[in-house]
Amino acid sequence: MKKGLIGRKVGMTQIFADNGNVIPVTVVELGPCAVVQKKTAENDGYDAVQLGFDDKKIARVNKPMKGHFDKAGVAPKKALREFRFDDISSYNVGDILKADVFAVGDKVDVVGTSKGKGTAGAIKRWNFGRLKESHGTGPVARHAGSLGACSDPSRVFKGKKLAGHLGSERVTVQNLEVAKIDAENNLIAIKGAIPGPKKGIVVVVDSVKA
Repeated sequence: MKKGLIGRKVGMTQIFADNGNVIPVTVVELGPCAVVQKKTAENDGYDAVQLGFDDKKIARVNKPMKGHFDKAGVAPKKALREFRFDDISSYNVGDILKADVFAVGDKVDVVGTSKGKGTAGAIKRWNFGRLKESHGTGPVARHAGSLGACSDPSRVFKGKKLAGHLGSERVTVQNLEVAKIDAENNLIAIKGAIPGPKKGIVVVVDSVKA
């Protein structure tokens, strides 16, 4: 990984390419991010850089975290993430990274938390088909149906697709393209959709497949 930043999803819109084609994009407020901590193989067993995004009121920071931010000389941040860059020698604690670390045409992976849908049935959660709606299936047609054999193995196997909690999980969308950058306002337009609701925190990094 060569570069990465923390940002906030603003929402979706569309832009026009030079040939007139419409490109659906997601706008992300990317940075500015401060380098809060630098981890090295000698001290921590691995090389990494901890970035912080979005200032936080001092009254909302507990004492250990206040000391962590004071040591770095940066304002308290709402979001902290670690990045294992290929070379961290050029990063120093207190540095500010902005959206212009990326360029138009770059391929990126976006990591976010998907929208929470609450408790969902098997049809919505796993795209099951409905049961017969004519004879013999009882009062509802949206049940999960048979769950397995009877006397052997006398149980439902782990991992069986059933009704349950849907969404609110870590999702990575790979190999998206940076369509436009507004460096002055730290805004970046990414082609396609990314996980999470508006104002959700996301992480944008170089694509592992590029």
